[in-house]
Amino acid sequence: MILSYGSQQDYDGMSGKDTGRPAWTADEVAAMVEFMTEFNKGLEESGELVETRGLVDPVHTRRIGSKGGAPFVTDGPYAETQEVLAGYWIVECESFDRATEIAAELGKCPAPAHLADIAYADVRPIAEAPPEFG
Repeated sequence: MILSYGSQQDYDGMSGKDTGRPAWTADEVAAMVEFMTEFNKGLEESGELVETRGLVDPVHTRRIGSKGGAPFVTDGPYAETQEVLAGYWIVECESFDRATEIAAELGKCPAPAHLADIAYADVRPIAEAPPEFG
């Protein structure tokens, strides 16, 4: 699984809102969408894409926890700089190294300079069975 991250501030900047950092231009958003479309198409054509999804703004998040045995719900938004999962790709490929190569391609995604240097993705294997203890 390849995981990408963003903050509410990132989502706001992409929609043109003032965040204290330069907002994305329409051309920058279009370039990102074009890149992602081609990136996903390449994975589909190679037979490596199982599923991919982008997630809506963190402001629409609900975090569910437990305190003293009682459940509680916290609605977003969270701190503007708190990063949350922004999207994911599930790929089926020959190795963990190949999944890492695929994720590295995301570094070529067009973005404003103040974001391009801090963007990252995680690659994590999906557990096929529960762990064995004992």
